[in-house]
Amino acid sequence: MLREKLKRAHIWRRIFYERLTEPLHLNAISLFVAAFGTYRAKIAFDLIARQHYAYGVLRAADLAKEAGLSSVSLVEFGVAEGTGLMNLSRIGKKVTAITGVNVEIIGFDTGAGMPPSRDYRDHPDLYQQGDFPLRDRDGLEKALPPNTRIIFGQLKDTVPAFIEALSPRSPLGFVIIDVDYYSSAVEAFKLLTHPDPTKYLPLAVVYVDNVLAPSHNDWCGELLALREFNERQAMRKITHDTFLKSRRIFKNAIWLDQIHLLHLFDHPWMQPQTAIRRTREECGNPYFGRRETLPRREKPSHPGFKVES
Repeated sequence: MLREKLKRAHIWRRIFYERLTEPLHLNAISLFVAAFGTYRAKIAFDLIARQHYAYGVLRAADLAKEAGLSSVSLVEFGVAEGTGLMNLSRIGKKVTAITGVNVEIIGFDTGAGMPPSRDYRDHPDLYQQGDFPLRDRDGLEKALPPNTRIIFGQLKDTVPAFIEALSPRSPLGFVIIDVDYYSSAVEAFKLLTHPDPTKYLPLAVVYVDNVLAPSHNDWCGELLALREFNERQAMRKITHDTFLKSRRIFKNAIWLDQIHLLHLFDHPWMQPQTAIRRTREECGNPYFGRRETLPRREKPSHPGFKVES
């Protein structure tokens, strides 16, 4: 797969702009990490194919573990030929091995390529009916592991049924929006509107794919659907992951600008009466000769995640 990718001109352009413009010593260290580093280190150094998938899966698993959960759900809207979904499955297996958190992976697609665009908001200048069909449905479904499945159909029909059935034992932690059209993105974002907040991690990662072309804008496509979601939802907001670049080793990757976070203000973790209890925080003052002791947080125990068996 890597050999085939390296035959594509745009891959070499990305390598040039995203890696060779980074400090030389970091690229040198990357060679050592690629040969001897842990999987977590390889994600940190952007050495995993589809770096944004790797980052999102690991962060969702870490957040789930912090919440005391043993499983988390990941959703990809826009499966196409299934390359991304298979990649997501492989990453999920590795992340489970290092975190102990199981991942449930669900893809959504029509299976027949993109439907007709409705109006200018669907970016007919960039996308058209029939794009990205799934040509080998049986082959893809057979190749997927047991924890990965595809739900076929129109999003307006499949999304409500899925989120209604989703168990808080494995809440949503990472959502990939890659549906191109505004009209499709509106339906995809409805996944994040269920009235039960425990169907989601208190902070979930949202990757928005189709925002990079010069003609993408806040009045069309996925960006418009995102903006309207924020306008309609009083207690849930999707924002850019603030200062994500400052927390990453390599800072020139395009995908960093595509990572968002879903903030659930109605989640039990956000309520004073049900937030995680911890020891009182005290700053201390070294000028008074007092030794500062940092508080130790207690193991998460949250009413919103106490699901009866």
